[in-house]
Amino acid sequence: MAGRGRAEIESGASFVSGQLGKTVQRLRKAYNLSLSELAEQSGVAKSIISQIERNETNPTLATIWRLSQALDVSIERVLASADEEPFVEKLARRDTPYIVSDDGKMRLSIIGWIKTVEWLQWYDVAAEPGGTLESEGHQRGSLECLSVLSGEAEVTVAGVVEHAKAGETLRYRCDRPHLIRAVGKTPLHATMVCIMKAAVME
Repeated sequence: MAGRGRAEIESGASFVSGQLGKTVQRLRKAYNLSLSELAEQSGVAKSIISQIERNETNPTLATIWRLSQALDVSIERVLASADEEPFVEKLARRDTPYIVSDDGKMRLSIIGWIKTVEWLQWYDVAAEPGGTLESEGHQRGSLECLSVLSGEAEVTVAGVVEHAKAGETLRYRCDRPHLIRAVGKTPLHATMVCIMKAAVME
């Protein structure tokens, strides 16, 4: 997660498509592969593949990517096959998981899909003036984009300090220690997207 929140994620959501397991099983059988053989070729544990096929687990995108490589199909095809039925999902405010900064003045609501948190994190950021979020570096090559909706933000990365006001966006490498601070006299409201590049490429 971005930041070293003193509070754990308050709630979560699990999204398991009824079609994903069927798609993986159909492709595996089309290649005449056993669970053990697919596990060996993909690097995904046999037990996990079995659970995916039975729709008993919620695989990360990185796991689906490994399976798609082993099955010689694009990840887009796997995901498209899993989402044949259109859907709209609504998450109530009280059910939206969030993180609070160590100083208690900054709150990051996790508005992105929990299922993709290993490679893509999307937050709604609200902070009182002076609120600070200090983060350790993420995986090598990761990138963060902070778009300010109101107030003013200050970002420090490797000793470099930059500011952004409403309507401005800061993009920066987040694979090293970095800090976000709400500066000025008004609260900060922003959206932040963190792309965990290494999680997709590994």
